[in-house]
Amino acid sequence: MPTHATPSPGGDGLPTAKPLRILVVEDDPATLTATVEMLQLLGHWATGVKSAEVARDRFIEGAFDVLMTDVGLPALSGLDLVEILQVQRKLRVIFATGQRRPERPVPDTVWLQKPFSVEALQAALQGVERAAG
Repeated sequence: MPTHATPSPGGDGLPTAKPLRILVVEDDPATLTATVEMLQLLGHWATGVKSAEVARDRFIEGAFDVLMTDVGLPALSGLDLVEILQVQRKLRVIFATGQRRPERPVPDTVWLQKPFSVEALQAALQGVERAAG
C-alpha cells in the first residue's frame, strides 16, 4: 500500500521552495515512512512504494517532479529503475542510499547518503532542481 503525504500548512520555520510531487522508492518500511514525513515537513507532496517494479509500473509521465530511490533494492535496483525510466523521459533523480557514491555517477542526479537529516534532504532537493535547470 502506498504511503502518501500532503504539504503541511507551514509555520514550522523551515524554508519551502515550490512544492514538488515526489515518488519515493524504498524497501524499508520505516525509512519509507520517515522520508515521506520529512518531505511533508518541507512542504512537498510524496507517495512511496516499496519496490522498483511497482514504481516502474506506476510511473506516469508528468505525475511526478522528482524520483527519489534507494539503490540497493531487491530484484530491480534503483539504478536499473532510473535507466529504464530515463529511456522514456528526462527525470530529476535523487539516489538515497547507504552505498558510496560511484566514481562515475549518473549525470544530472543527486546522491544523498543515508542516514540523512531534513536539512540534507532539502539540500538534495535544491541540488536536483539545479541539475534540471
